[in-house]
Amino acid sequence: MTSVASLAFVDPELPGQVALRPRAAEGRRDAWPVHPPRLDALADVVIAGAGRILTLDEVLAMLHWTSLVVVRDVHDGRGELVHEAFAEGVGPDSRLLGASMTKSVLAQLVGLAVTRGALDLAAPVSAYVPELARSGYGDVPVFDVLRMTSGVDWIEDHRDPDGPASRLVRCSFTGAGSMRDQLREVGRRCGPGERWEYSTADSQVLDWVRERASGQAFAEALAGLFDDLGCTGPTTIAADGEAVALAGGGVAATARDWARLGVLQVDGLAPDGRRLLSDEWLDVAGRPSLPFTRPGRLPSSITTHAGFGGHWWPLEDTGRRLTADGSRGQFTYVDRDARVVVTLTCAWPHADDKVDRQCRDLAYLTLPALARAAAGSPGP
Repeated sequence: MTSVASLAFVDPELPGQVALRPRAAEGRRDAWPVHPPRLDALADVVIAGAGRILTLDEVLAMLHWTSLVVVRDVHDGRGELVHEAFAEGVGPDSRLLGASMTKSVLAQLVGLAVTRGALDLAAPVSAYVPELARSGYGDVPVFDVLRMTSGVDWIEDHRDPDGPASRLVRCSFTGAGSMRDQLREVGRRCGPGERWEYSTADSQVLDWVRERASGQAFAEALAGLFDDLGCTGPTTIAADGEAVALAGGGVAATARDWARLGVLQVDGLAPDGRRLLSDEWLDVAGRPSLPFTRPGRLPSSITTHAGFGGHWWPLEDTGRRLTADGSRGQFTYVDRDARVVVTLTCAWPHADDKVDRQCRDLAYLTLPALARAAAGSPGP
């Protein structure tokens, strides 16, 4: 039985996956250097975690890292690639499964629709997806789905093979069955805005709403965004038996392209200077909007280091430092003030929840340290 613990996070091959085909990517030259210099300042980074002082090499080994990309001096949709490194067997063209890092990409696609005036966050889900009118999602404002306070009856436990989350994502792991049929059966637990609950179901409903509002399926919308950002690497998306994308966890892209998505989150601009995401949207996506979604207020089994905004994880109330976060160590960390982006991908063990929690804690301590080192270094 396919599960998060058994998934290949480097160059995954899933039965239902579809290849992303950006319109202008073929033959495009990468704007970043083929062999960027290594940033010497990173060698001096130490992390106080796991009860001792650790060097960066020690932390990366503990996290079972696969790639590390650092971009700094991000302005006007462009940044300087100053560090790129890969573990053995991984390279610049490797497709790295972002898992739930995909949720933050979904947020950017939602942001495109909101910025263009096509999607109203205050409207109920059923205004866009009448098929969900009789479900627990029917009268839930889209904003509450965005911040995962929908109030539906959902438990996200991928260690339970028979739980709703496992059954939902299994459709895309196997390329069979319908995720949307399952979403129609989700009931109500409490009122919208009363409780935060991590939920891939919310992400799938959010994408369904976005699709109806914009007229674009996930793969088409993402291909357009990758065109805008100058992405060049191979990309695939896990999909179910109806070709519906796993918008909550199915994108596999190169480390550089994950970093490009982080660059967009700094100021909302494409590399050619066009505005893609409004400043208002960047705040909505990055800031916790409720007292119990602030950093340190989420369930400790999720994280004690971050809060939750609009499908991004802020490390402070202002949302100026935030990260995309995926299972088993997939991160794109954005410091909007320092103008640094760090993409770190890993493949740490998932079956042992204590190991998983320790690794996530270490990653949340490491990412800001890397960003500070990059921002404070005079050059590679």
